[in-house]
Amino acid sequence: MKKLTMALCVILGAFFPGLPASSQVAPSAQSQDTTVTEAPKIDPLKEKDIRKLLELTHAGATAMQTIKNMEGSMHPVLEHSLPAGEYREKLINLFFEKFNSKISAEQMVDLIVPVYDKYFSDQEIKDLIAFYQTPTGQKMSSVQTQLAADLLKSGQTFGGMIGRQTMLEILDEHPDIKQALENARPPMQPR
Repeated sequence: MKKLTMALCVILGAFFPGLPASSQVAPSAQSQDTTVTEAPKIDPLKEKDIRKLLELTHAGATAMQTIKNMEGSMHPVLEHSLPAGEYREKLINLFFEKFNSKISAEQMVDLIVPVYDKYFSDQEIKDLIAFYQTPTGQKMSSVQTQLAADLLKSGQTFGGMIGRQTMLEILDEHPDIKQALENARPPMQPR
C-alpha cells in the first residue's frame, strides 16, 4: 500500500507540479517538520489590482476548468498505475470527486496572486486591467481556455508526427538498434 500511495503521489506531482513537495509525498513519508514559510506580503493596493485583473480574466474559473480538463489525461495514467480489479474505476472516480471537493476557484486565485505580483509591476497590472476592459480584452478572456486547448492539441499532433518521423529515421540509420528493438519485443500472443 505504501508503494501504491507513493506512485500516486508521483503521478499527482507530474500533473500538478505546483503542489508543494510535502503534499506530493505519502503522509507516512513526510518529515515531522511542519514549518510553513509565508510568502512575502503584497502591497494591498497592488493585490487589489491583481484580484481585479484576475476577476476580469475569469482566472479562478479558468484554473478550475484546466484542472477538470487534466482529469481526462490523468484518468488513464491512474488506471494504468493501479492493479486491475473491479475496485479500480470506483477508486479513481472517488479520488476525483474528493480531490475536486478540496479545491475552489477562490483558492486558485489565492495561489495566482503572488505569481502575478512576482512578474508584473502595479503599473503593468493596471495596463492589463485596461486591456481586459476593452472588447478585444474581453474576447481574449472568453476564448483563452479554448485557445490554449487548441494550441496544445496542435502542438501534440505536430510533436507526435515529428517524434514518429525522427524515430523511423534513427531506426533506418541504425539497423543494429532496430534489430535490438525487434529482439527486445515480447512475441505476439495468438488471439
